[in-house]
Amino acid sequence: MRDLLRFKNVHSEEQPFGGKTIVFGGDFRQILPVIPKGSRQDIVNATINSSYIWNSCNMLKLTRNMRLQADDDNVHSSELKDFAEWILSIGDGKCGESKDGIDTIQIPNDILIKEWEDPIAAICRAIYPEMFWPSNSVYEVEDRAILAPTLQIVDEINRYMMSLNPRESQTYYSSDKACPTEPSNELIASIHTPEFLNTIRCSGIPNHELIVKVGTPIMLLRNIDHSAGLCNGTRLVITKLGKHIIEAKSMTGKNAGQKVFIPRMTLSPSDHRIPFKFQRRQFPIMVSYAMTINKSQGQSLSKVGLILKKPVFTHGQLYVAISRVTNKKGLKILLCHEEERSNETDNVVFKEVFRNV
Repeated sequence: MRDLLRFKNVHSEEQPFGGKTIVFGGDFRQILPVIPKGSRQDIVNATINSSYIWNSCNMLKLTRNMRLQADDDNVHSSELKDFAEWILSIGDGKCGESKDGIDTIQIPNDILIKEWEDPIAAICRAIYPEMFWPSNSVYEVEDRAILAPTLQIVDEINRYMMSLNPRESQTYYSSDKACPTEPSNELIASIHTPEFLNTIRCSGIPNHELIVKVGTPIMLLRNIDHSAGLCNGTRLVITKLGKHIIEAKSMTGKNAGQKVFIPRMTLSPSDHRIPFKFQRRQFPIMVSYAMTINKSQGQSLSKVGLILKKPVFTHGQLYVAISRVTNKKGLKILLCHEEERSNETDNVVFKEVFRNV
C-alpha cells in the first residue's frame, strides 16, 4: 500500500500529512489555546496560523450564523442580522474604543440587566425565572445557562441555584490518592495525604464533595459513550440518584430525553499548575446551572446569562459568551465591576492573531 501511495503521489514524503487532505475546524475569534503562565505572544504563537503548515492550508470561510434562528418576519430578520453583525464586530475587535488590544464597549439597553440588589440573584432570576415561582418546576433548566469568566463565580451561582431546588440533596465524596508513579518518600507522603488532595479544586475534574438533587442540570467532564452522545461537554438533567450510579436524561441533540447511567470514574487532572499527579475517583460531572465561558464553547442555548464581576481577561471570552445564544431576546448581561452598576465593559482581542486570515 505504501508503494502504491508513492506511485500516485511521488511528493508525498515532502508534503504535510503525506499529501492527504486534512480538515481543520475553528474560529480565531474564539478563545485561543491555553498556555499556562504564557504571555500574549506565547498564546498567539500557539495558534495554527503561526505554524509552518499554515502556508500549505487553503482556508474556507463560513458566511452565515447557523446558531441564530430567524423567522419569516422581515423586521425580526433585520434585527437578527444587526445582532449577528454586532457579535462579529466584538469578535473582530471593531466595536468600541480600542487601546492595547482592549476595547471598551457599551452593552445595549435591551440586553443589559440594569436594576439589581444582589447580582447573583438577579442573573439567576433572568435566566431561570421558573425556579422562583411558588410552584416551581425543577426541570425547567434545559437549553439555558449562566456564564462567568471564573470558577469561583460559577460555583457561587450553582450553590445559589441548588438552594432553590426543593428536592432532597445527595452528597457524593470522592476517593483521592497520589499516583503510583509519584515519589513515595515519607516527606512527600506526609504532604500528599487524602485530606490534602480532597481540598484541590481545578478545571477538568469534579470536586471532592459533589452535592446534587433530582432535576439538577449537569455537564459531563469526560467522554463515556460516543454512540449514546455521552461526550465531554454534554449536558444532562438528573432523574434519579443511586448509591453507586446516577441516572440522567439528555437535554439536546438526537438523544434528547433518552435516559443514561453515569458511573464513577478514576480521573487525573491535566492542570500543569499542580506539580504532582494524583487520582480522583468520582462521578465525572459538574453542576451546570452556570459554567465558565471556556467550558461553554460548542454549546447552543436559547437563554444565556453573562455575569461579569470583573471584565474578561483573555482573547475571545466576550465573543464566545454572547455567541452561544440562538436569539437576541435570550441574551442577558449583568455588569457589576467592583459591585457597581455599569453599561461598559472590556473586550480583549489579540488582533495580530488574524494575520494571514
